[in-house]
Amino acid sequence: MQQQQPQQNTTQQPGNYPQPPNVVTTKDSLYFADMLSWNLLAMKKAHFFASQCQDQDVINAIEKAGQMHQRHYQKILTHLQGQNQMQQQQPLQ
Repeated sequence: MQQQQPQQNTTQQPGNYPQPPNVVTTKDSLYFADMLSWNLLAMKKAHFFASQCQDQDVINAIEKAGQMHQRHYQKILTHLQGQNQMQQQQPLQ
């Protein structure tokens, strides 16, 4: 009786990149816009709901969540601005 050898997968899966590529695709930019919109909306909702509350503990928790979304929004913008500056500094090939 012969044993079958497992077939080796000849297709290679993409490896982990040590750093992101220097190109932002249209799909990437649309996703960045979505992330900014989601965080902005979450900030606005948190501010609104905090203004509707009377319990100071609840207000503080909601404002803390809103501040977290604001930090995320700012961090995304910072990364995008850094990417934009890198692209402007690179000479066209």
